[in-house]
Amino acid sequence: MITRLILIFMLAFAPMSAAFAVEPDEMLDDPVLEARARDVSRQLRCVVCQNQDIDSSNAGIARDMRLLVRERLVAGDTNDEVLEFMVARYGNFVLLRPPFNSQTYLLWFAPLALALAAGGIGISVIWQVRRKNAHPDDLTAAEDAAIQALLDADAEDEPQS
Repeated sequence: MITRLILIFMLAFAPMSAAFAVEPDEMLDDPVLEARARDVSRQLRCVVCQNQDIDSSNAGIARDMRLLVRERLVAGDTNDEVLEFMVARYGNFVLLRPPFNSQTYLLWFAPLALALAAGGIGISVIWQVRRKNAHPDDLTAAEDAAIQALLDADAEDEPQS
């Protein structure tokens, strides 16, 4: 009973754990700067978690990145300048929405290429199955004779009405 209650409690409050990733000691006193910091942090990928923004990540490096973002904003950088600084430091990988340029073509086009390849394979398989089923092989004379013998034997076994 107690373990069930603990499990329910943990499941109920697990989604909130990400909201507490930004520690109170990281927050800026100026609410406008803090809002900008949160906005920029939501655009940056945690290099450890990879598919989580640094604003909601509990990783140590995410904390360091959040502090760096706030430090740059306090120094007077714009949001774009902070993002450029982080890209210069960590590469385009740090952006949750990487730019469309020659270095990221593979990243942008790989899903489309894989979908087209999968669709092509699927269509090819379907065509092969339909082509095979559309033209069944003709029966040999021996097979025809065997089927006719079975039908004749079945007709003799039926009672006449």
